[in-house]
Amino acid sequence: MRFLVGILFAAVFAVLSVHAEEKSDVVDLDKTTFAKFTAEEPLALIEFFAPWCGHCQALAPHYEEAATELLPQNIKLAKVDCTKEEALCSELEISGFPTLKVFRHGNAAAYGGPRKKDGIVSYMRKQQLPAVSSISAAGLDEFRAKDRFVVVAFVDEGDKASMDAINQLAEKHRETYVVGVSHDKDLAAKHNASLPGLVAFRTFDEPEVSLDVKSKSLNIAEMEAFVNVQSVSLMDEVNPDNFARYIQSGLPLAYYFVSADTPTHAEDVKKLTEVAKEFRDKVNLVWIDAIKFGGHAKALNLKGDSWPALAIQDMESGAKYPLTDLDKDVKSSVHDFISKFVSGKLKPSIKSAPVPSQNSTVVEVVADVFDKYVFDDAKDVLLEVYAPWCGFCKHLAPTYQKLADLYAAHPQGSSQVSIVKMDGTENDIPPHADITLTAFPTILLKPAGKGKKDMVTYEGDRTLESLIDFIAKHGTHKVSVEPSDPVAGAEQRHDEL
Repeated sequence: MRFLVGILFAAVFAVLSVHAEEKSDVVDLDKTTFAKFTAEEPLALIEFFAPWCGHCQALAPHYEEAATELLPQNIKLAKVDCTKEEALCSELEISGFPTLKVFRHGNAAAYGGPRKKDGIVSYMRKQQLPAVSSISAAGLDEFRAKDRFVVVAFVDEGDKASMDAINQLAEKHRETYVVGVSHDKDLAAKHNASLPGLVAFRTFDEPEVSLDVKSKSLNIAEMEAFVNVQSVSLMDEVNPDNFARYIQSGLPLAYYFVSADTPTHAEDVKKLTEVAKEFRDKVNLVWIDAIKFGGHAKALNLKGDSWPALAIQDMESGAKYPLTDLDKDVKSSVHDFISKFVSGKLKPSIKSAPVPSQNSTVVEVVADVFDKYVFDDAKDVLLEVYAPWCGFCKHLAPTYQKLADLYAAHPQGSSQVSIVKMDGTENDIPPHADITLTAFPTILLKPAGKGKKDMVTYEGDRTLESLIDFIAKHGTHKVSVEPSDPVAGAEQRHDEL
């Protein structure tokens, strides 16, 4: 599965706070002010929140401080209380809290930045810059100071192919990278670059690093691969401010869990930096405080009670590779484990809850029997991946149960449609399932058919009628039931797991 990392780590990095009640530079919006505000503002960030949401509470003080700091740049921050403005939030398809969106004269785009003050400020300032800034020799130092990682392309003025590529890079990643271009051949030579060339300026590791250009012109794929790797620090401590950069790199992430109080901590991190450098373009190696984030260790299928430990996660598939027992020679042990991972010699760890007995028409699936019940060739299978603590999931539960009862009582539906659910906090979705988990609940339909594994994601209203229509439209068997049908016979249960 491709796993949206925010689900997994939001709880790990959250710190409780409260929305400020005092005078605020954050604009409060409602249904009467929203349209005018978004249409008129050249650049604004809007938070859609619920007062009871712990992650919203954690964001609040950072959001307030960022709003104040961005005022001089005429970048406004606003918020919408979705418990009061349900219709507006529904219209905007807000499915989780907090949701942040960047607005430019009414046009919305997802916010993909950090949720701490400095990260919000940096992200929004980048949004205000032109996609590509023109850089002179005199202005280079000032440009370098705009962020901890900036990229400058050196190209001839007549090199249209390179200019097109750098513009494409800048537009595609304007929320992540500050990009400039210079036509100064002498300036390029001063920074060990040719024309065309690309140089990354950093406030970490080596302050300058150049792309080894393989062709006559710059191209988007080559530049993306370069900046994705070079924009993250070697063997840094992973935290809320830098986490997004590691995710955006697209590389697997290897977590070295260790207590910061361990006597050999600094020495071991120094040794592991050499390992990180060797595998830099294949795996990002970081260290993480095992005492603060022991819960995250367990989420990566580590025991969570013995340190140091290592776990690798493929950020695209979600596959986890835990190493609980490190040798005393930490460098050698970590190097050997990452080497095996890179060469494809490791098998992922799949967490599964115990296989349950069934006492409902909704089949409770766990990872160990996922393929058996979700990839049932004979049936159209509706799968809900839920979290026990999720309010949306709790609200859906009676509707989902009624849905299962209706199909179980239906002559055709009882044999051709299966309504199943899985606790996404206690079970890993097998990587080969190729499921994108974007939020809880995530609802998908696997149509019947031999060897069929492609899923159709449900994005409609979570009403009984809409779910029935979805199954009838996308299922192979096209089975439909009436919401008013009697379900007296629904006590007959699915086969025991």
